[in-house]
Amino acid sequence: MTAAFLQIQRLRKTYDDVVAIDSVSLDVRKGEFMTFLGPSGSGKSTTLYIVAGFQEPTEGRVLLDGKPLLSVAPNKRNIGMVFQRYTLFPHLTVGENVAFPLRVRHRPESEIKAKVEKMLALVHLSECRDRMPAQLSGGQQQRVAIARALAYDPPVLLMDEPLSALDKKLREEIQLELRRIHQETGVTILYVTHDQEEALRLSDRIAVFNKGRIEQVGSGEELYANPASRFVAGFIGNSNFLPVRVTASRDGLANGVFPNGLALACGNFNPSLAAGDDGTLMIRPEQMRLSAQRDGTAAGLPVTVRDITYLGDAMHYAVATPWAQEISIRLPAAQRHDSGLAVGAQAVVEWDAGDTRLFAQP
Repeated sequence: MTAAFLQIQRLRKTYDDVVAIDSVSLDVRKGEFMTFLGPSGSGKSTTLYIVAGFQEPTEGRVLLDGKPLLSVAPNKRNIGMVFQRYTLFPHLTVGENVAFPLRVRHRPESEIKAKVEKMLALVHLSECRDRMPAQLSGGQQQRVAIARALAYDPPVLLMDEPLSALDKKLREEIQLELRRIHQETGVTILYVTHDQEEALRLSDRIAVFNKGRIEQVGSGEELYANPASRFVAGFIGNSNFLPVRVTASRDGLANGVFPNGLALACGNFNPSLAAGDDGTLMIRPEQMRLSAQRDGTAAGLPVTVRDITYLGDAMHYAVATPWAQEISIRLPAAQRHDSGLAVGAQAVVEWDAGDTRLFAQP
């Protein structure tokens, strides 16, 4: 495994009696795109600002390439930063904005000129060199901000929700640009967002933050397929959570009883659960099968179809369980020919036990 380039070790930050982050530790590899994902107030931006030098931790340390970072003044850390607001200098042209960090470092004019041309070409804005920021769209301004942050070849680029002010279509366009820029430059990126789709689209790995701690770190696929907690399961992708009482547990699988008395096999992701414990069964909408209950004898969980929505490539079914809980099911649109699946119809839901996860009740 590649050695860690950036090491965040047991960071803690408190404000009087408020704990912003608590025991946050993370190793980031050189050239990795690491995303901090979590809801507002989960500690992801606080961690980023400590790395940047904008805040001091109460405890812990940060190492960059094996050297302590927290004792280095923020302006000496040589770390690039891109914010939600573009923070371009309105009185400078696009080219002058990109050149600014090089000028304050007293680089030769020949180097500055070449670097500005290279950076603007990287973000596909060479033709905008002499324009003012006010003459650019929001997406173009953010690309200029990225070019400026990369102009002096920082070892790490920090990005704090840089696309949240853009509309959905433009966000997706800039996300593709960010992937390309990361692949071309190989810069190490720490990226903060609360948007799970954005995190999945961009990241090599994702650190999921919750209440000041990191709940799980992994690739998007790992987090989606094997969430370590109910929080991660609910924050990455869409999930159904069903109440179940464990009746038996062995070899990674469990048997459980639902509130209507139906006994079904279900996954057991939490080894602390034992027979008699109340748990929560997590099932993804696309991992469930739905069929019309034509003879009343089909195995599975009986439900009533409440709503059907056509989504182009998929059909979304909202169904109600016998204990009046609504759950979501997503099926390929090609399966909509089942005429028995109409609003108000009785149906049966099935799943494979291996596709589910069982968590302790919160």
